[in-house]
Amino acid sequence: MAQKNPPDREMLESMYSMLALVFILVACVELCDAATVVDVYRLIQYDISGVPFGSRLASLNHHAGSLHFSPGADLSRTVVMIPVRELNISFVKEYIYRNQPLGGLLFLLPEMFRLENESGGGSSSEVQEIQLIKNVLLELERLLIHAKVPYPVYFAFENDEIDAVLNDVKKNDATGQPATATTGGYKLVVSTAEAKKVASPTITNIQVPMQFFFVLFIKIKGWLQGLRAEGDANQLPTIAIVASYDTFGAAPALSAGSDSNGSGVVALLEIARLFSRLYSNPKTRGSYNLLFGLTSGGPYNYNGTHKWLRSFDQRLRESIDYAICLNSVGSWNNELLIHVSKPPENAYIKQIFEGFSSVAEALGFKVGLKHKKINISNPRVAWEHEQFSRLRVTAATLSELSVAPELLESTGGLLDSRHFVDETAIIRSVKLVAESLGRHIYGYQGKNINIFADNSSLAVNPSYVRSWLDLLSRTPRVAPFLSKNDPFIMALQKELADHTDEVNVQHEVLDGMFTFYDSIRARLNIYQVASVTFDLLLLLALGSYLIVLFSFLVITTRGLDDLISLFRRPPSRKVKTA
Repeated sequence: MAQKNPPDREMLESMYSMLALVFILVACVELCDAATVVDVYRLIQYDISGVPFGSRLASLNHHAGSLHFSPGADLSRTVVMIPVRELNISFVKEYIYRNQPLGGLLFLLPEMFRLENESGGGSSSEVQEIQLIKNVLLELERLLIHAKVPYPVYFAFENDEIDAVLNDVKKNDATGQPATATTGGYKLVVSTAEAKKVASPTITNIQVPMQFFFVLFIKIKGWLQGLRAEGDANQLPTIAIVASYDTFGAAPALSAGSDSNGSGVVALLEIARLFSRLYSNPKTRGSYNLLFGLTSGGPYNYNGTHKWLRSFDQRLRESIDYAICLNSVGSWNNELLIHVSKPPENAYIKQIFEGFSSVAEALGFKVGLKHKKINISNPRVAWEHEQFSRLRVTAATLSELSVAPELLESTGGLLDSRHFVDETAIIRSVKLVAESLGRHIYGYQGKNINIFADNSSLAVNPSYVRSWLDLLSRTPRVAPFLSKNDPFIMALQKELADHTDEVNVQHEVLDGMFTFYDSIRARLNIYQVASVTFDLLLLLALGSYLIVLFSFLVITTRGLDDLISLFRRPPSRKVKTA
Protein backbone atom coordinates (compact mmCIF):
# COMPACT_ATOMS: atom_id res chain seq x y z
CA MET A 1 0.00 0.00 0.00
CA ALA A 2 1.13 3.57 -0.68
CA GLN A 3 2.39 5.33 2.41
CA LYS A 4 0.39 8.44 3.37
CA ASN A 5 2.18 11.69 4.19
CA PRO A 6 1.95 12.58 7.91
CA PRO A 7 -0.54 15.41 8.71
CA ASP A 8 2.23 17.75 9.89
CA ARG A 9 4.00 17.51 6.56
CA GLU A 10 0.81 18.21 4.60
CA MET A 11 0.17 21.32 6.69
CA LEU A 12 3.72 22.61 6.17
CA GLU A 13 3.50 22.08 2.41
CA SER A 14 0.24 24.06 2.33
CA MET A 15 1.84 26.82 4.32
CA TYR A 16 4.85 27.02 1.95
CA SER A 17 2.49 27.22 -1.04
CA MET A 18 0.62 30.13 0.50
CA LEU A 19 3.85 32.01 1.27
CA ALA A 20 4.99 31.51 -2.34
CA LEU A 21 1.65 32.93 -3.47
CA VAL A 22 2.28 36.03 -1.36
CA PHE A 23 5.62 36.72 -3.07
CA ILE A 24 4.07 36.18 -6.52
CA LEU A 25 1.31 38.70 -5.78
CA VAL A 26 3.81 41.31 -4.60
CA ALA A 27 5.94 40.77 -7.70
CA CYS A 28 2.88 41.25 -9.92
CA VAL A 29 2.24 44.61 -8.29
CA GLU A 30 5.71 45.77 -9.45
CA LEU A 31 5.78 44.20 -12.89
CA CYS A 32 2.31 45.06 -14.13
CA ASP A 33 2.20 48.75 -13.36
CA ALA A 34 3.81 50.32 -16.46
CA ALA A 35 2.47 53.84 -16.98
CA THR A 36 3.41 54.28 -20.65
CA VAL A 37 5.91 53.46 -23.39
CA VAL A 38 7.24 56.18 -25.71
CA ASP A 39 9.76 56.54 -28.52
CA VAL A 40 12.90 58.42 -27.50
CA TYR A 41 15.84 59.75 -29.50
CA ARG A 42 19.35 59.77 -28.06
CA LEU A 43 21.77 62.67 -28.08
CA ILE A 44 24.45 62.07 -30.69
CA GLN A 45 27.69 60.38 -29.61
CA TYR A 46 30.80 61.06 -31.70
CA ASP A 47 34.54 61.76 -31.55
CA ILE A 48 36.65 64.28 -33.43
CA SER A 49 40.28 63.17 -33.69
CA GLY A 50 39.73 60.99 -30.63
CA VAL A 51 38.14 63.75 -28.50
CA PRO A 52 34.73 62.55 -27.19
CA PHE A 53 31.55 64.60 -27.60
CA GLY A 54 27.85 64.03 -26.98
CA SER A 55 26.19 61.50 -24.69
CA ARG A 56 28.49 58.65 -23.67
CA LEU A 57 25.82 56.28 -22.26
CA ALA A 58 22.68 54.76 -23.75
CA SER A 59 20.97 52.53 -21.16
CA LEU A 60 18.78 54.11 -18.50
CA ASN A 61 17.20 52.87 -15.26
CA HIS A 62 16.51 55.65 -12.76
CA HIS A 63 13.63 57.42 -11.03
CA ALA A 64 12.02 60.43 -12.72
CA GLY A 65 12.45 63.96 -11.45
CA SER A 66 11.62 67.50 -12.56
CA LEU A 67 13.11 70.95 -12.33
CA HIS A 68 11.13 71.48 -9.10
CA PHE A 69 13.64 69.52 -7.03
CA SER A 70 14.68 70.92 -3.65
CA PRO A 71 18.05 72.76 -3.37
CA GLY A 72 20.95 70.44 -2.67
CA ALA A 73 19.03 67.34 -3.76
CA ASP A 74 21.06 64.32 -4.89
CA LEU A 75 20.24 63.75 -8.57
CA SER A 76 22.85 61.08 -9.22
CA ARG A 77 20.09 58.47 -9.66
CA THR A 78 17.44 60.77 -11.12
CA VAL A 79 16.43 61.39 -14.73
CA VAL A 80 15.28 64.99 -14.95
CA MET A 81 12.31 65.44 -17.30
CA ILE A 82 12.48 68.92 -18.88
CA PRO A 83 9.88 70.35 -21.28
CA VAL A 84 11.71 72.65 -23.69
CA ARG A 85 8.97 75.22 -23.04
CA GLU A 86 10.17 75.44 -19.42
CA LEU A 87 13.89 74.90 -19.98
CA ASN A 88 16.32 76.77 -17.77
CA ILE A 89 19.48 76.61 -19.84
CA SER A 90 21.62 77.61 -16.84
CA PHE A 91 20.65 74.33 -15.12
CA VAL A 92 21.94 72.30 -18.08
CA LYS A 93 25.14 74.34 -18.27
CA GLU A 94 25.80 73.91 -14.56
CA TYR A 95 25.44 70.14 -14.61
CA ILE A 96 27.45 69.69 -17.80
CA TYR A 97 30.28 72.16 -17.30
CA ARG A 98 30.75 71.43 -13.59
CA ASN A 99 30.36 67.66 -14.01
CA GLN A 100 27.55 67.53 -11.46
CA PRO A 101 26.26 63.97 -10.84
CA LEU A 102 23.06 63.25 -12.72
CA GLY A 103 21.23 60.07 -13.69
CA GLY A 104 20.17 61.41 -17.07
CA LEU A 105 18.17 64.03 -18.99
CA LEU A 106 14.92 63.67 -20.92
CA PHE A 107 14.00 66.73 -23.00
CA LEU A 108 10.35 66.98 -24.08
CA LEU A 109 9.84 68.64 -27.46
CA PRO A 110 6.57 70.27 -28.59
CA GLU A 111 4.52 68.20 -31.00
CA MET A 112 5.14 70.71 -33.80
CA PHE A 113 8.77 69.53 -34.05
CA ARG A 114 7.74 65.96 -34.91
CA LEU A 115 8.99 64.99 -38.37
CA GLU A 116 5.50 64.02 -39.51
CA ASN A 117 4.06 67.42 -38.58
CA GLU A 118 3.68 69.64 -41.64
CA SER A 119 1.21 72.19 -40.23
CA GLY A 120 2.07 75.81 -39.67
CA GLY A 121 0.52 79.12 -38.79
CA GLY A 122 -1.23 79.95 -35.53
CA SER A 123 -2.13 83.05 -33.55
CA SER A 124 0.34 85.82 -32.83
CA SER A 125 0.87 84.54 -29.28
CA GLU A 126 1.60 81.04 -30.61
CA VAL A 127 4.06 82.46 -33.14
CA GLN A 128 5.80 84.35 -30.34
CA GLU A 129 5.98 81.22 -28.19
CA ILE A 130 7.38 79.23 -31.11
CA GLN A 131 10.09 81.82 -31.65
CA LEU A 132 11.08 81.63 -27.99
CA ILE A 133 11.25 77.83 -28.20
CA LYS A 134 13.40 78.07 -31.32
CA ASN A 135 15.86 80.36 -29.56
CA VAL A 136 16.08 78.00 -26.57
CA LEU A 137 16.51 74.94 -28.79
CA LEU A 138 19.24 76.63 -30.80
CA GLU A 139 21.23 77.39 -27.65
CA LEU A 140 20.56 73.95 -26.16
CA GLU A 141 21.64 72.09 -29.28
CA ARG A 142 24.81 74.14 -29.61
CA LEU A 143 25.63 73.34 -25.98
CA LEU A 144 24.95 69.60 -26.22
CA ILE A 145 26.80 68.78 -29.45
CA HIS A 146 30.00 70.49 -28.27
CA ALA A 147 30.08 68.97 -24.77
CA LYS A 148 31.01 65.59 -23.38
CA VAL A 149 28.00 64.35 -21.40
CA PRO A 150 28.79 61.37 -19.10
CA TYR A 151 25.16 60.22 -18.73
CA PRO A 152 22.26 59.32 -21.06
CA VAL A 153 20.43 62.19 -22.76
CA TYR A 154 17.23 61.56 -24.69
CA PHE A 155 14.58 63.57 -26.53
CA ALA A 156 10.87 62.73 -26.68
CA PHE A 157 7.69 64.46 -27.81
CA GLU A 158 4.97 65.77 -25.54
CA ASN A 159 1.73 63.76 -25.41
CA ASP A 160 -1.12 63.18 -22.97
CA GLU A 161 0.49 60.17 -21.28
CA ILE A 162 3.91 61.67 -20.72
CA ASP A 163 2.37 64.99 -19.65
CA ALA A 164 0.35 63.17 -16.98
CA VAL A 165 3.51 61.48 -15.70
CA LEU A 166 5.36 64.79 -15.62
CA ASN A 167 2.54 66.49 -13.69
CA ASP A 168 2.66 63.76 -11.03
CA VAL A 169 6.43 64.06 -10.80
CA LYS A 170 6.19 67.84 -10.41
CA LYS A 171 3.64 67.50 -7.60
CA ASN A 172 5.83 65.07 -5.68
CA ASP A 173 8.94 67.22 -6.14
CA ALA A 174 7.06 70.36 -5.08
CA THR A 175 5.99 68.70 -1.80
CA GLY A 176 9.57 67.69 -1.05
CA GLN A 177 9.00 63.99 -1.76
CA PRO A 178 11.08 63.18 -4.85
CA ALA A 179 10.98 59.67 -6.24
CA THR A 180 13.38 57.27 -4.51
CA ALA A 181 13.53 53.57 -3.71
CA THR A 182 11.91 54.24 -0.33
CA THR A 183 9.23 56.71 -1.44
CA GLY A 184 8.32 55.20 -4.83
CA GLY A 185 7.27 57.29 -7.83
CA TYR A 186 8.05 56.80 -11.53
CA LYS A 187 11.00 54.92 -12.95
CA LEU A 188 12.35 55.52 -16.48
CA VAL A 189 13.91 52.50 -18.14
CA VAL A 190 15.66 52.25 -21.53
CA SER A 191 16.91 48.71 -21.99
CA THR A 192 19.46 48.92 -24.77
CA ALA A 193 23.05 47.85 -25.33
CA GLU A 194 25.70 50.49 -25.00
CA ALA A 195 26.57 52.25 -28.26
CA LYS A 196 29.21 50.84 -30.60
CA LYS A 197 31.34 52.57 -33.18
CA VAL A 198 29.93 52.85 -36.68
CA ALA A 199 32.48 51.00 -38.79
CA SER A 200 33.70 52.86 -41.90
CA PRO A 201 30.84 55.40 -42.25
CA THR A 202 30.01 55.87 -45.91
CA ILE A 203 29.24 58.98 -47.91
CA THR A 204 27.38 58.67 -51.20
CA ASN A 205 27.67 60.86 -54.30
CA ILE A 206 25.25 60.49 -57.22
CA GLN A 207 26.37 61.26 -60.76
CA VAL A 208 24.65 60.96 -64.14
CA PRO A 209 26.53 60.97 -67.50
CA MET A 210 24.11 62.91 -69.63
CA GLN A 211 24.53 66.49 -68.70
CA PHE A 212 23.62 66.17 -65.09
CA PHE A 213 26.19 65.22 -62.51
CA PHE A 214 24.74 64.13 -59.17
CA VAL A 215 26.61 63.47 -55.93
CA LEU A 216 25.75 62.09 -52.46
CA PHE A 217 28.19 60.34 -50.08
CA ILE A 218 27.99 57.44 -52.68
CA LYS A 219 28.63 59.18 -55.99
CA ILE A 220 25.95 59.12 -58.68
CA LYS A 221 27.26 60.83 -61.74
CA GLY A 222 25.53 61.94 -64.90
CA TRP A 223 25.44 64.44 -67.74
CA LEU A 224 22.88 66.13 -69.89
CA GLN A 225 24.97 67.23 -72.86
CA GLY A 226 24.79 70.60 -74.50
CA LEU A 227 24.48 71.27 -78.22
CA ARG A 228 27.69 70.30 -79.97
CA ALA A 229 28.69 72.57 -82.82
CA GLU A 230 32.04 71.06 -83.70
CA GLY A 231 34.26 68.59 -81.92
CA ASP A 232 33.65 66.69 -78.73
CA ALA A 233 30.78 67.72 -76.42
CA ASN A 234 33.17 67.43 -73.49
CA GLN A 235 34.87 70.55 -74.78
CA LEU A 236 31.75 72.59 -74.26
CA PRO A 237 31.76 74.85 -71.20
CA THR A 238 30.04 73.44 -68.13
CA ILE A 239 27.87 75.01 -65.44
CA ALA A 240 27.61 73.05 -62.18
CA ILE A 241 24.64 73.24 -59.81
CA VAL A 242 25.44 71.59 -56.48
CA ALA A 243 23.69 70.99 -53.14
CA SER A 244 24.73 69.03 -50.07
CA TYR A 245 21.92 66.73 -48.94
CA ASP A 246 22.94 65.35 -45.54
CA THR A 247 22.40 66.80 -42.06
CA PHE A 248 23.75 66.87 -38.52
CA GLY A 249 22.05 67.61 -35.21
CA ALA A 250 21.82 66.84 -31.52
CA ALA A 251 19.49 63.90 -32.23
CA PRO A 252 20.46 62.08 -35.46
CA ALA A 253 17.07 60.34 -35.68
CA LEU A 254 15.36 63.77 -35.76
CA SER A 255 17.80 65.64 -38.03
CA ALA A 256 15.77 65.98 -41.20
CA GLY A 257 16.91 69.52 -42.07
CA SER A 258 13.92 70.81 -44.02
CA ASP A 259 15.70 74.08 -44.78
CA SER A 260 19.35 73.07 -44.31
CA ASN A 261 19.66 71.62 -46.73
CA GLY A 262 16.42 70.00 -47.79
CA SER A 263 15.40 73.22 -49.52
CA GLY A 264 18.63 73.24 -51.55
CA VAL A 265 18.11 69.62 -52.64
CA VAL A 266 14.50 70.29 -53.67
CA ALA A 267 15.56 73.37 -55.64
CA LEU A 268 18.28 71.39 -57.43
CA LEU A 269 15.91 68.56 -58.37
CA GLU A 270 13.35 70.98 -59.80
CA ILE A 271 16.03 72.88 -61.75
CA ALA A 272 17.27 69.55 -63.11
CA ARG A 273 13.73 68.60 -64.13
CA LEU A 274 13.19 71.93 -65.93
CA PHE A 275 16.45 71.80 -67.90
CA SER A 276 15.97 68.14 -68.78
CA ARG A 277 12.74 69.12 -70.55
CA LEU A 278 14.46 72.03 -72.24
CA TYR A 279 17.44 69.92 -73.34
CA SER A 280 15.29 66.99 -74.52
CA ASN A 281 14.60 68.92 -77.73
CA PRO A 282 17.70 69.45 -79.93
CA LYS A 283 16.23 72.76 -81.09
CA THR A 284 16.24 74.17 -77.54
CA ARG A 285 19.38 72.48 -76.23
CA GLY A 286 21.91 75.03 -75.05
CA SER A 287 25.61 75.23 -75.83
CA TYR A 288 26.55 74.41 -72.23
CA ASN A 289 26.84 71.10 -70.44
CA LEU A 290 25.03 71.11 -67.11
CA LEU A 291 26.49 69.31 -64.13
CA PHE A 292 24.20 68.64 -61.14
CA GLY A 293 25.73 67.37 -57.92
CA LEU A 294 24.04 66.13 -54.74
CA THR A 295 26.90 65.84 -52.29
CA SER A 296 27.22 64.29 -48.85
CA GLY A 297 29.46 65.24 -45.94
CA GLY A 298 28.31 68.86 -45.93
CA PRO A 299 28.38 69.21 -42.11
CA TYR A 300 31.86 67.62 -42.03
CA ASN A 301 33.72 70.35 -43.89
CA TYR A 302 32.00 69.42 -47.18
CA ASN A 303 34.06 66.25 -47.24
CA GLY A 304 31.97 64.66 -49.99
CA THR A 305 32.35 67.70 -52.27
CA HIS A 306 36.11 67.61 -51.71
CA LYS A 307 36.34 63.92 -52.67
CA TRP A 308 34.00 64.44 -55.61
CA LEU A 309 36.06 67.28 -57.09
CA ARG A 310 39.31 65.40 -56.56
CA SER A 311 37.90 62.53 -58.62
CA PHE A 312 37.27 64.81 -61.62
CA ASP A 313 39.23 64.43 -64.79
CA GLN A 314 41.43 67.50 -65.31
CA ARG A 315 39.63 68.37 -68.55
CA LEU A 316 36.25 68.24 -66.83
CA ARG A 317 37.45 70.49 -64.04
CA GLU A 318 38.86 72.98 -66.52
CA SER A 319 35.62 72.97 -68.52
CA ILE A 320 33.55 74.25 -65.59
CA ASP A 321 32.64 77.86 -66.35
CA TYR A 322 31.29 78.35 -62.82
CA ALA A 323 29.44 76.46 -60.11
CA ILE A 324 26.36 77.52 -58.12
CA CYS A 325 25.94 75.86 -54.70
CA LEU A 326 22.48 75.94 -53.10
CA ASN A 327 22.32 76.16 -49.31
CA SER A 328 19.26 76.98 -47.16
CA VAL A 329 16.87 78.72 -49.56
CA GLY A 330 13.56 77.82 -47.90
CA SER A 331 12.83 80.49 -45.29
CA TRP A 332 13.69 83.93 -46.65
CA ASN A 333 11.50 86.92 -47.45
CA ASN A 334 13.00 89.72 -49.52
CA GLU A 335 16.68 88.99 -50.06
CA LEU A 336 19.02 86.16 -50.98
CA LEU A 337 22.79 86.39 -50.73
CA ILE A 338 25.49 85.23 -53.12
CA HIS A 339 28.64 84.27 -51.21
CA VAL A 340 31.90 84.28 -53.19
CA SER A 341 35.62 83.81 -52.59
CA LYS A 342 36.92 85.83 -55.50
CA PRO A 343 36.76 89.64 -55.33
CA PRO A 344 33.54 91.28 -56.56
CA GLU A 345 35.60 92.98 -59.29
CA ASN A 346 36.34 89.59 -60.90
CA ALA A 347 34.76 89.40 -64.36
CA TYR A 348 33.06 86.05 -63.72
CA ILE A 349 31.72 87.18 -60.34
CA LYS A 350 30.37 90.36 -61.91
CA GLN A 351 28.67 88.36 -64.63
CA ILE A 352 27.05 85.97 -62.13
CA PHE A 353 25.91 88.74 -59.81
CA GLU A 354 24.51 90.96 -62.54
CA GLY A 355 22.64 88.05 -64.10
CA PHE A 356 21.05 87.04 -60.79
CA SER A 357 20.31 90.66 -59.82
CA SER A 358 18.39 91.44 -63.01
CA VAL A 359 16.24 88.32 -62.66
CA ALA A 360 15.65 88.98 -58.95
CA GLU A 361 14.54 92.54 -59.71
CA ALA A 362 12.02 91.25 -62.23
CA LEU A 363 10.73 88.76 -59.62
CA GLY A 364 10.34 91.48 -56.99
CA PHE A 365 13.16 90.82 -54.52
CA LYS A 366 16.87 91.55 -54.03
CA VAL A 367 20.10 89.61 -54.29
CA GLY A 368 23.13 90.71 -52.27
CA LEU A 369 26.82 89.88 -52.71
CA LYS A 370 29.12 88.88 -49.83
CA HIS A 371 32.84 88.35 -50.34
CA LYS A 372 34.94 86.20 -47.99
CA LYS A 373 38.56 85.32 -48.67
CA ILE A 374 39.81 81.76 -48.27
CA ASN A 375 42.52 81.04 -45.75
CA ILE A 376 44.61 78.47 -47.61
CA SER A 377 46.46 77.43 -44.46
CA ASN A 378 43.19 76.52 -42.73
CA PRO A 379 41.64 73.22 -43.93
CA ARG A 380 38.24 74.35 -42.61
CA VAL A 381 35.92 75.75 -45.30
CA ALA A 382 32.91 77.91 -44.47
CA TRP A 383 30.86 77.34 -47.65
CA GLU A 384 30.61 74.56 -50.19
CA HIS A 385 31.80 76.77 -53.03
CA GLU A 386 35.15 77.16 -51.25
CA GLN A 387 36.01 73.56 -52.15
CA PHE A 388 35.70 74.63 -55.81
CA SER A 389 37.65 77.83 -55.24
CA ARG A 390 40.58 75.90 -53.72
CA LEU A 391 40.90 74.15 -57.10
CA ARG A 392 40.72 77.48 -58.95
CA VAL A 393 37.15 76.92 -60.16
CA THR A 394 34.86 79.95 -60.05
CA ALA A 395 31.98 79.21 -57.70
CA ALA A 396 29.37 80.87 -55.48
CA THR A 397 26.88 79.82 -52.82
CA LEU A 398 23.29 81.07 -52.93
CA SER A 399 21.83 81.20 -49.44
CA GLU A 400 19.48 83.07 -47.12
CA LEU A 401 22.21 82.90 -44.44
CA SER A 402 24.37 85.99 -44.01
CA VAL A 403 27.09 84.11 -42.10
CA ALA A 404 28.33 80.57 -42.66
CA PRO A 405 27.42 78.08 -39.91
CA GLU A 406 30.14 76.93 -37.56
CA LEU A 407 31.38 73.36 -37.87
CA LEU A 408 28.52 70.92 -37.07
CA GLU A 409 26.08 73.76 -36.33
CA SER A 410 22.86 74.83 -38.07
CA THR A 411 22.99 71.93 -40.51
CA GLY A 412 19.59 70.33 -39.99
CA GLY A 413 19.11 70.26 -36.22
CA LEU A 414 16.04 69.93 -34.03
CA LEU A 415 14.39 73.20 -34.95
CA ASP A 416 14.89 72.83 -38.70
CA SER A 417 11.52 71.22 -39.41
CA ARG A 418 8.87 71.40 -42.14
CA HIS A 419 6.83 73.65 -39.88
CA PHE A 420 9.24 76.55 -40.50
CA VAL A 421 9.93 76.17 -44.24
CA ASP A 422 8.02 78.12 -46.88
CA GLU A 423 7.74 76.26 -50.16
CA THR A 424 7.00 79.58 -51.88
CA ALA A 425 10.52 80.70 -50.98
CA ILE A 426 11.93 77.56 -52.62
CA ILE A 427 9.86 78.16 -55.74
CA ARG A 428 11.19 81.72 -56.00
CA SER A 429 14.74 80.41 -55.53
CA VAL A 430 14.21 77.90 -58.35
CA LYS A 431 12.88 80.63 -60.65
CA LEU A 432 15.89 82.83 -59.83
CA VAL A 433 18.52 80.17 -60.54
CA ALA A 434 16.82 78.57 -63.54
CA GLU A 435 16.05 81.87 -65.24
CA SER A 436 19.52 83.29 -64.56
CA LEU A 437 21.22 80.18 -65.93
CA GLY A 438 18.85 80.06 -68.90
CA ARG A 439 19.56 83.67 -69.88
CA HIS A 440 23.31 83.03 -69.56
CA ILE A 441 23.18 79.83 -71.63
CA TYR A 442 21.05 81.30 -74.43
CA GLY A 443 22.59 84.79 -74.45
CA TYR A 444 19.54 86.62 -73.14
CA GLN A 445 21.33 88.67 -70.45
CA GLY A 446 19.69 92.03 -69.93
CA LYS A 447 16.63 91.05 -71.98
CA ASN A 448 13.13 90.80 -70.57
CA ILE A 449 12.59 87.23 -71.74
CA ASN A 450 11.12 84.60 -69.39
CA ILE A 451 12.32 81.17 -70.41
CA PHE A 452 10.57 79.46 -67.49
CA ALA A 453 7.44 81.59 -67.53
CA ASP A 454 4.47 80.74 -65.34
CA ASN A 455 1.65 78.79 -67.02
CA SER A 456 4.05 77.51 -69.67
CA SER A 457 5.29 73.96 -70.23
CA LEU A 458 8.56 75.00 -68.55
CA ALA A 459 6.95 76.52 -65.46
CA VAL A 460 8.03 75.54 -61.97
CA ASN A 461 5.79 72.77 -60.60
CA PRO A 462 4.66 73.60 -57.01
CA SER A 463 3.33 70.06 -56.47
CA TYR A 464 6.71 68.59 -57.37
CA VAL A 465 8.45 70.98 -54.98
CA ARG A 466 5.98 70.24 -52.18
CA SER A 467 6.17 66.46 -52.51
CA TRP A 468 9.98 66.36 -52.38
CA LEU A 469 10.06 68.88 -49.53
CA ASP A 470 7.64 66.71 -47.55
CA LEU A 471 9.78 63.62 -48.17
CA LEU A 472 13.01 65.33 -47.15
CA SER A 473 11.32 66.77 -44.04
CA ARG A 474 10.42 63.24 -42.91
CA THR A 475 13.83 61.72 -43.63
CA PRO A 476 16.74 62.08 -41.17
CA ARG A 477 19.91 62.23 -43.27
CA VAL A 478 22.93 62.08 -40.97
CA ALA A 479 25.46 60.46 -43.33
CA PRO A 480 27.00 57.81 -41.02
CA PHE A 481 23.52 56.37 -40.39
CA LEU A 482 22.48 56.20 -44.05
CA SER A 483 23.32 52.82 -45.55
CA LYS A 484 24.51 52.41 -49.12
CA ASN A 485 21.11 51.03 -50.12
CA ASP A 486 19.02 53.41 -48.03
CA PRO A 487 15.55 53.96 -49.60
CA PHE A 488 16.14 57.71 -49.62
CA ILE A 489 19.32 57.39 -51.68
CA MET A 490 17.60 54.96 -54.00
CA ALA A 491 14.73 57.45 -54.43
CA LEU A 492 17.20 60.20 -55.39
CA GLN A 493 18.92 57.87 -57.82
CA LYS A 494 15.61 56.94 -59.43
CA GLU A 495 14.50 60.55 -59.68
CA LEU A 496 17.70 61.56 -61.43
CA ALA A 497 17.47 58.56 -63.74
CA ASP A 498 14.01 59.75 -64.82
CA HIS A 499 15.56 62.97 -66.15
CA THR A 500 19.05 61.81 -67.18
CA ASP A 501 20.85 58.75 -68.52
CA GLU A 502 23.42 56.32 -67.10
CA VAL A 503 23.05 57.12 -63.42
CA ASN A 504 25.94 55.66 -61.41
CA VAL A 505 26.52 55.44 -57.67
CA GLN A 506 29.96 55.76 -56.10
CA HIS A 507 30.78 55.27 -52.42
CA GLU A 508 33.40 57.11 -50.40
CA VAL A 509 34.55 56.77 -46.79
CA LEU A 510 33.98 59.70 -44.45
CA ASP A 511 37.06 61.59 -43.25
CA GLY A 512 38.79 59.50 -40.60
CA MET A 513 38.89 62.32 -38.04
CA PHE A 514 35.18 61.68 -37.32
CA THR A 515 33.97 58.64 -35.34
CA PHE A 516 30.27 58.00 -34.76
CA TYR A 517 28.37 55.64 -32.47
CA ASP A 518 25.06 53.84 -33.02
CA SER A 519 21.99 53.55 -30.71
CA ILE A 520 20.30 56.72 -31.93
CA ARG A 521 16.72 55.74 -30.98
CA ALA A 522 15.06 53.52 -28.39
CA ARG A 523 11.85 52.76 -26.47
CA LEU A 524 11.38 54.31 -23.05
CA ASN A 525 9.34 52.36 -20.48
CA ILE A 526 7.86 54.45 -17.68
CA TYR A 527 6.89 52.44 -14.60
CA GLN A 528 4.93 53.65 -11.61
CA VAL A 529 6.56 51.92 -8.67
CA ALA A 530 5.38 51.77 -5.07
CA SER A 531 7.63 52.59 -2.12
CA VAL A 532 9.45 49.87 -0.18
CA THR A 533 7.29 50.73 2.85
CA PHE A 534 4.15 50.07 0.86
CA ASP A 535 5.53 46.75 -0.37
CA LEU A 536 6.39 45.67 3.20
CA LEU A 537 2.96 46.66 4.51
CA LEU A 538 1.27 44.83 1.65
CA LEU A 539 3.38 41.75 2.29
CA LEU A 540 2.57 41.90 6.01
CA ALA A 541 -1.15 42.28 5.37
CA LEU A 542 -1.27 39.42 2.89
CA GLY A 543 0.86 37.21 5.12
CA SER A 544 -1.31 37.91 8.17
CA TYR A 545 -4.46 37.18 6.21
CA LEU A 546 -3.13 33.87 4.92
CA ILE A 547 -1.86 32.80 8.37
CA VAL A 548 -5.25 33.52 9.93
CA LEU A 549 -6.99 31.68 7.11
CA PHE A 550 -4.63 28.74 7.46
CA SER A 551 -5.14 28.59 11.24
CA PHE A 552 -8.91 28.75 10.85
CA LEU A 553 -8.91 25.87 8.37
CA VAL A 554 -6.72 23.70 10.61
CA ILE A 555 -8.85 24.33 13.72
CA THR A 556 -12.13 23.64 11.95
CA THR A 557 -10.91 20.45 10.29
CA ARG A 558 -8.46 18.95 12.80
CA GLY A 559 -8.81 20.84 16.02
CA LEU A 560 -6.73 23.25 18.07
CA ASP A 561 -4.34 20.59 19.28
CA ASP A 562 -3.19 19.82 15.74
CA LEU A 563 -2.55 23.53 15.07
CA ILE A 564 -0.48 23.82 18.27
CA SER A 565 1.44 20.67 17.40
CA LEU A 566 2.63 22.27 14.14
CA PHE A 567 4.56 24.89 16.08
CA ARG A 568 5.68 22.60 18.97
CA ARG A 569 9.29 21.45 18.85
CA PRO A 570 9.44 17.66 18.33
CA PRO A 571 11.02 15.70 21.23
CA SER A 572 14.70 15.00 20.80
CA ARG A 573 15.71 11.42 20.15
CA LYS A 574 18.68 9.92 21.94
CA VAL A 575 21.11 8.16 19.69
CA LYS A 576 21.82 4.67 20.90
CA THR A 577 25.46 3.76 21.14
CA ALA A 578 26.89 0.34 20.88
